[in-house]
Amino acid sequence: MNKPLVSICIPTFNGASFIEDALKSALAQTYSNIEIVVSDDASKDATLQIIESYKKKTHIPIQVHHHNPSGIGANWNHCIKQANGDYIKFLFQDDVLEPHCVEKMVALAEGSKNVGLVYCKRQIIFDSNKNFDTAWVKNFRSLHLDWESLEIKQGTLDGKVYLKDKKLLDKPENKIGEPTAVLLHKRCFDRVGYFNTHLSQALDIEYWYRLMPYFKIGFIDEELIKFRLHDAQASQVNRNIKIKDKRLLPRLLLQTIFWKLHSVQQKKLLKEVFYFTEISSFMRKVKRKLNF
Repeated sequence: MNKPLVSICIPTFNGASFIEDALKSALAQTYSNIEIVVSDDASKDATLQIIESYKKKTHIPIQVHHHNPSGIGANWNHCIKQANGDYIKFLFQDDVLEPHCVEKMVALAEGSKNVGLVYCKRQIIFDSNKNFDTAWVKNFRSLHLDWESLEIKQGTLDGKVYLKDKKLLDKPENKIGEPTAVLLHKRCFDRVGYFNTHLSQALDIEYWYRLMPYFKIGFIDEELIKFRLHDAQASQVNRNIKIKDKRLLPRLLLQTIFWKLHSVQQKKLLKEVFYFTEISSFMRKVKRKLNF
């Protein structure tokens, strides 16, 4: 039986500091049927030179595609659209895959029908001699433990069961993890579309929840990826979701998953939508008055 092709998708932008670690981890996968797809947002450092040097060192196909910068979501989507694989395995330029990551994720996905997403625990790694927010690490290290009634175990579960949890949209809003911690079947994009480019930080959260009504979700109770915290992005992960995303995300979830949610979360979502609608209405009135 032929193994399905997995596209390891690496969106890049000025990632020279850590891209070599990411590439080495992709090339060290025990799963053999892979390709590496890079979508670069006009990097001005040595990112592309480093990637090109690795093309000469491996038989594994490495595609490099250039993308006109228009937001991180657009680059993610561009990377996916260049991929030939049955599965999409994101690997961000700062992160690292454990050698068995792809093999174990594909095995779980292939072991049950209609699995759209597989996620795993992740290890958080740091730059040496750097002091990062220990509270953030404590709160976000074990995302799979932050559900109300779900006891997440190794295996698969209907996505609609996730959506019914009473704490679904409570903090941390993203209980699945960053894209590096996720394997996606290509049919997800045929069914529910691509990442929403109007969002700047919450686009992964919105996507995970958008596909849950249609697919099973798989979980692997192992740290199969390393998520890196460093100066360039530590401030990003510690920031609250931007105001634009806070306003837009509830509206999107209202349209896509409202009727699948627990009543507690339905009420919460309606309150958030109403709140931001009122704020927007108030600001429009203020602007009109100021223009007179």
